[in-house]
Amino acid sequence: MARYTLRQLEAFVAVAEQGSIAAAAGSLHVSQSAVSGAVNNLERVFDAQLTIRRKAHGVTLTAAGQYVLTRAKSLLVEATDLELHAGDAGAELRGSLTLGCYLTLAPTVLARLIDHYGRRHPLVQLDFFDGPQTEVQRRLSSGRLDVAIAYDLSLPAGLNRQKLYDAEPSIVLSADHPLADREDLALADVAAEPMILLDVNPSRENTMTMFDAAGLQPNIRFRTTDYEVTRSLVGRGMGFAILVQQPAGGQSYEGRSLVVRPIRPAVRPVPVSIVWPDAVRPSQSVSAMLDLAAELYG
Repeated sequence: MARYTLRQLEAFVAVAEQGSIAAAAGSLHVSQSAVSGAVNNLERVFDAQLTIRRKAHGVTLTAAGQYVLTRAKSLLVEATDLELHAGDAGAELRGSLTLGCYLTLAPTVLARLIDHYGRRHPLVQLDFFDGPQTEVQRRLSSGRLDVAIAYDLSLPAGLNRQKLYDAEPSIVLSADHPLADREDLALADVAAEPMILLDVNPSRENTMTMFDAAGLQPNIRFRTTDYEVTRSLVGRGMGFAILVQQPAGGQSYEGRSLVVRPIRPAVRPVPVSIVWPDAVRPSQSVSAMLDLAAELYG
């Protein structure tokens, strides 16, 4: 029989995620002495130092603490699943799920997933976050997201991934651009043209890598951090853009016509994947999302 409790594991995980005893106590709505006592008890039971505590510097984990943290998270996920589903023998999926998504993917991928998931599993409390890929990664690693949709480019270690589809980068032009009547375009055809660069990673990294691989230097006129601003500038003829995701309509926010042309010779497609921490066993609600994603995009 284990000589530690789930409450003690919960306190230890909170300390690891919050970075201090005080912050962990606040997140759990218990006293600091209760949190400190729980961590001390775990260290006695495991006969190992799990944390390094310094005044004014918070708490850091030892190598043993990192190992225990990984296992503790998995145990807590399984314990929660057991509590939620024992009553009806798993007949109805319950619990919570927070799904993250890279900002430019969200309009075409996120809405579809949460709509189907909500209809299939109405008892799961479903929430989402859409934002820059770096912030999606941070929230995933800190446990604030359970699973996320991202471009499978420069993702950090420690993530499992399930590929959904390959996205093809395309050249976007205003309808009256001199090159708009071409059926396809090479990067060399547009390299000297003014370019509107979507200046957020991994979009920027992917675009610049394409030009570099072709031995070309793009003529960047404007940099934006917003997908629709990029398309609006293109719609007014201020330059072309290279975008991966394309809305169903062929107009900018202002109603100006845009054309989308494939790049020839073809450039490397951008894989879109659903990702989750490999250190934590997926909960039943996460597993259901992975199954749904495979069904919709498989």
